[in-house]
Amino acid sequence: MDSIRMTATAPKPVRSATGAVTEQLRQAIIAMEFPPGTRLSEGEIATRYDVSRQPAREALISLSKIGLVQVLPQRGTLVTKISTRHMMQVRIAREALETAIVQRACERFDPVIRSSIDAILETQERAATDGDYLTITQSDSQFHGAIAAAADCEMIWQMVLDVKAHMDRVRHLTLQDRDSMRILVRQHRAIINAIDARDPEQAEHAMRTHLLEILKDLPRVLAERADYFE
Repeated sequence: MDSIRMTATAPKPVRSATGAVTEQLRQAIIAMEFPPGTRLSEGEIATRYDVSRQPAREALISLSKIGLVQVLPQRGTLVTKISTRHMMQVRIAREALETAIVQRACERFDPVIRSSIDAILETQERAATDGDYLTITQSDSQFHGAIAAAADCEMIWQMVLDVKAHMDRVRHLTLQDRDSMRILVRQHRAIINAIDARDPEQAEHAMRTHLLEILKDLPRVLAERADYFE
């Protein structure tokens, strides 16, 4: 009876709580709910996400490893400012990984997952028409993740997720109008059309074009939000 009672009242494992807090905090940083330079504390994070201080502490350590936060002696933990130098390196890494994914997709592509991509694109088109930034950004990640899953490249996609957060913060600042959202959708359609045609060269070109798009607005964003950058 004691073992049953202990199991029934056992708290949620710290490890699972840490994973949830890490992802929620990661998304909040990308969405600029915590802009670059914001000071974070374990206590505030624990209260915000209704967890103990240990998962909050481990989430901050995890995010420091991918460079989204920085622990500074005597100053606490700060959301890192965006480094254009770092972002360029991330762009190279992401381009290498995602062009490899679409090349593989031209060789093998799960038809069930392929059918779900049409729904993602339709959602994006509606969001672009409505100027719905939140939906367009969520479905953007879904689109890229679905291509990786359909190509049997989930492990590569996980590597992309580990590096793309830095580009995603800039993406948040550039996807602020319907025109930029429509461009994103057109580029996504070009990628999937090339995969459907089993044309690896065109698929690679379409993906490179898409990933370079974010750099076009970088000078404007730098001028408007210089305080967000190193």
